[in-house]
Amino acid sequence: MSYKIAQIRLVSSHPEVYEPCDDSFALVDALLSDRNNLLELKPMLCMEVGCGSGYVITSLMLMLGEEANGAQFIATDINHHAIKVTQETMEAHGVYAELINTDIASGLENRLAGSVDLLVVNPPYVPTPEDEVGREGIASAWAGGENGRSVIDKILPVAEKLLSKRGWLYMVTLTANNPSQICRQMMKKGYASKIVVQRSTVEESLHIIKFWKDNDIEADTNDVITNSKAVPLGIVDSVRSQIQRLSFWGSCDINTTTN
Repeated sequence: MSYKIAQIRLVSSHPEVYEPCDDSFALVDALLSDRNNLLELKPMLCMEVGCGSGYVITSLMLMLGEEANGAQFIATDINHHAIKVTQETMEAHGVYAELINTDIASGLENRLAGSVDLLVVNPPYVPTPEDEVGREGIASAWAGGENGRSVIDKILPVAEKLLSKRGWLYMVTLTANNPSQICRQMMKKGYASKIVVQRSTVEESLHIIKFWKDNDIEADTNDVITNSKAVPLGIVDSVRSQIQRLSFWGSCDINTTTN
């Protein structure tokens, strides 16, 4: 059965705003593949960090539809042009979210602490010189610094603070970002993980990873300890085995809106 997602022809644009590309489509596909589980989760507060064109947050609202049972939606972006474009995209699809022009969740962390049930992030993950990170305009959408991890490593502790005890995080990563290391890092914070969608092309290798709090994980300062019921170590091994065969990121034409 197919569900509604944002229509590319109705997605607004601006020269300084990242248009939907393979990473956007992969993230929406991951959410679609997990739709039934999301409805069972019954998220009350859903948030996207880095909304760009609004394609992902709009698609999320459309796919959950009336079954979302009054869930609220928030989206942020450091690029003020992206906020305007996302607003136009949502209006074209007849949906609404609170939009905030800020860096990640600056100014919102205390207000939203422990209350976000669903967090989606397509971060700037492209390996670039550090001085390109955080620049104004469209460069902020992809410039990820060394190994593409500078912004990701800032987002993860914020995500940990925002997520509710039952909250889920969906994040786009690239092979060059070392996804298995990200999973191990989150495991030490008590989060299990799995790859929901992976896309490998000649140009790039994308992995959409889902994180959730697992009470079976106990962490100390030196080791990750799991009891007999826990499976996260195997999940991380699986993440590692799935990504080791894939190529590094190439390029995605930001003016291309087809998959």
